[in-house]
Amino acid sequence: MTTADTPPLQASAGRSWRLARRSGVTSRQTAMARIAGVLGALIIAGVILALSGRNAPSLLGKALDGTFGERQGLEEMGLLLTPILMNALAVHIPLRMKLWNIGSEGQFFMGAWAAAGVGIYWGGPRYVVLVVMALAGMAGGAMWILVPALARARWQVNEIITTLLLNFIAIQWVAWFSFDLWRDRAAAVVQSTPVVQARLPFFPGSSTLYVGIFVPLVIAAATFVVFRSTRWGYEVDVIGGNPRAAAFAGIRVTRRIVAVMLISGAIAGLSGMLHLAGPAQRLNSSISNNYGLSGFIVAALAGSSVVGIVVGAVFIASMLHAGITLQSDGLSVYVVAAVYGLVLVGIAIGEVAARFRVVRSGDLDAAGAR
Repeated sequence: MTTADTPPLQASAGRSWRLARRSGVTSRQTAMARIAGVLGALIIAGVILALSGRNAPSLLGKALDGTFGERQGLEEMGLLLTPILMNALAVHIPLRMKLWNIGSEGQFFMGAWAAAGVGIYWGGPRYVVLVVMALAGMAGGAMWILVPALARARWQVNEIITTLLLNFIAIQWVAWFSFDLWRDRAAAVVQSTPVVQARLPFFPGSSTLYVGIFVPLVIAAATFVVFRSTRWGYEVDVIGGNPRAAAFAGIRVTRRIVAVMLISGAIAGLSGMLHLAGPAQRLNSSISNNYGLSGFIVAALAGSSVVGIVVGAVFIASMLHAGITLQSDGLSVYVVAAVYGLVLVGIAIGEVAARFRVVRSGDLDAAGAR
């Protein structure tokens, strides 16, 4: 070995591996990282289940077959998909303004409550009643977010706290009406209201899935077009990027904030109406199976991608249905919840990991010098 060869070897030996933030992350990189996070979480869950004496591949096969292997499973998954996707879209729209609507669960409840007031006590033509129920549900959800919207737009009050706290009030409000004022006196055992008189029709050829599944798909398509091709959508995105610059450019920021949050509440309220007039039939304090929380998770993970929201909602709905299937096979609800949480953590880790890459410190220093 010559003396001239020594410096390169020492320089090479001095290099170490480190994480460096990417200058830009493509949607494909983010998607692949999330998929990797899901697979990693499932592998970890499979190992844990195997160590506890369960057959993980068999459980996975039953979950997939019960959800996607037969029409009944797909229709039941569609029942879960409708409110989850609706609430995800309700959270997504203000999120483009960097506003966090944590109260879609409460708006869901208030939309169902307002729709129930129409559906229980008005016996008009079916489709007229359904339209009025939908309008009432949207109004109920919008009114429930009105105070947080005005407080955020005019006085910069944190919308996370106000919308979150209103969830608990909405649930207790619905409990009061369903257990007392509107309780079905004829069925004393049922702690809920009477059945609504107008019901949504079933999906063609189905006796389980309702046509309400079309509503979130239409809203998703409209949202995609609005934020891709309209001035209103462009202004909302500009406000989300820099509110001061938007105001300087002549955009009415306060008015846009209120409008966006009211639309968000209206969509969540419509979700409550669809669920009431579909599978729920009655109003009670357990009408929502944490649909607001699931929708929030989907919207938070999907970011600004409407397509990502649809895919994420399908994934979450299929996971929840798979959990129900596995519970019927004797798997504890706590185990199902743990696997569900582990997968969500894996998705979140994958999203964060997509923003970084592994490099050698010497290469990074050389890039910085250039």
